[in-house]
Amino acid sequence: MSRSTRVAGPAGAVLSRLWSGGRLAPAVSVYHHLHAHPELSGQEHRTAEFVEARLADLGIETFRCGGTGVVGILRNGEGPVVAYRADLDGLPIQEESGVAYASTDTGRLPDGSVSGVMHACGHDLHVTVALATAGVLVGNRAAWAGTVVWIFQPAEETAAGAAAMVDDGLWEKAPRPEAVLAQHVTSLPSDQVRIGVGNVMNLGDSWRVRLRGRGAHGARPHESIDPIVLGAHLVTRLQTVVSRQVEPGSPVVLTVGTFHAGTKENVIPDEATLSLNIRTPDAQTRETVLSAVRRMIVAEAVASGAPEPTIEEISRFPRCFNAPEQAGEVAAVLDAVFGPDNVARDLRATGSEDVGWLADAIGVPLVFWMFGAYRPGRGPDDMPSNHTPRFAPEPEYAIPAGVRAALAALGTRLDVPS
Repeated sequence: MSRSTRVAGPAGAVLSRLWSGGRLAPAVSVYHHLHAHPELSGQEHRTAEFVEARLADLGIETFRCGGTGVVGILRNGEGPVVAYRADLDGLPIQEESGVAYASTDTGRLPDGSVSGVMHACGHDLHVTVALATAGVLVGNRAAWAGTVVWIFQPAEETAAGAAAMVDDGLWEKAPRPEAVLAQHVTSLPSDQVRIGVGNVMNLGDSWRVRLRGRGAHGARPHESIDPIVLGAHLVTRLQTVVSRQVEPGSPVVLTVGTFHAGTKENVIPDEATLSLNIRTPDAQTRETVLSAVRRMIVAEAVASGAPEPTIEEISRFPRCFNAPEQAGEVAAVLDAVFGPDNVARDLRATGSEDVGWLADAIGVPLVFWMFGAYRPGRGPDDMPSNHTPRFAPEPEYAIPAGVRAALAALGTRLDVPS
C-alpha cells in the first residue's frame, strides 16, 4: 500500500467498520475495572501496570515514560507513523454516580490529606477505547500499514503528564509521528461528535495565593490586618477582570476555587490562602489576564496595609491547537461514520488540555475532538457532566462510539486501501 491511498471521507472510514459487537463485552469489562480503581495524577501505578499487561497480551512492545506513563509501539510494515493519546488519571472526587462498579478507592493529595477518587472526567473510558482500538488493528493487520504510537499519559489533570513524557525523552525513544490524535468523552449523546480548528480548548493557569495579615483577638479587630477581609475584597475585585478588562465575548473564565483561613470564630488569623483557576483562549489574552490578576492581588494587599502576598503556580496548561488541514480530514471521515448532521464543527471549550505539548514539542499537527458518553435520546438535563460526582458514561454506547471515531481518524493517517 502506498501513502497515496490515504483519503478522508467515506473511503477513510474503512477502519471504523472493523469494530464488531463481539468486542464490546470484553471492553466493558475493562472499563468497569478501570472505573472502579482510579488513581490520582502521577500515582497511576496500578493503571500503568494494567495497561502494560493488556498491550503485552496484544503483542505490542511497550516502555515506561514520564513516571507512570506507558507507550506502546504497534508496527505493521512500512508506512506513516501516527500517535494516539489516552490519559490515565482520576480526580479527587467522591463518586455519587450510583453505578454498581462505582469507585470506593481513596488517594492521598499533595498536602497529605486523603480524598475519595473517581474517574469523573472519563479517562477510564479513554484508556478502554485506546486498548480496544489497538486490539482491532492487531486483529486486522491486512487492512492497514504503518506504525501507531499509543501514548497512555499520566497526570493530565495537573498539566504535568505530557510535559513529563516529553522531558523523559518520549520522542527520542518512540518513532516520530507525522501527527498526534486524541479524543475526549463528554456529556453528549454517543452518536454526536464535536471538532473544530485552531485553539479548541483554553489555555489554563492555576495559582495558589497566600495573603499575609496580622492576627488578633476577634474582639480587638483594630489590632489586626484581617486577611479574610482582604481576601473577600480580592475575590470580588477579581470578578472585574472578565467583566471589565476582557473584550466581551472572549471565552475567559476566572474561578476562585478555594478560600481557607482561620481556626475559630473569635480569632482573626495571620493569613488566608486562595486558589485561582484562570482559562484564556490564546497567549495574548493569557498575558493580559494574568497581569491584571497579579496587579489586583498586590494592590488589595497594599490597600489593606498588608505585606506583599506570595503567588505559587500550581499548573499551566498549553494550547490545544487543531491543525486546520488535518482536522478537516478527520472531520470529513467522522461525517462518514456518524453522519454530517451529528458532527459539529464548533468545538471551542473553556476547559484545558495538556495534549498539545506532545505535538508542539516536535512541531507536528494535533487533532483533538470530543465524542458522546450517553445513550442517544437522553435529554441535556439527564447527562451529568465531567468533573461532577454523578458523571457516569454508558459504556455500552460510549465505547463503540469512541472506537469507531478513533479508527476513522487513524484511517486518515495510516495507509489504508481505498
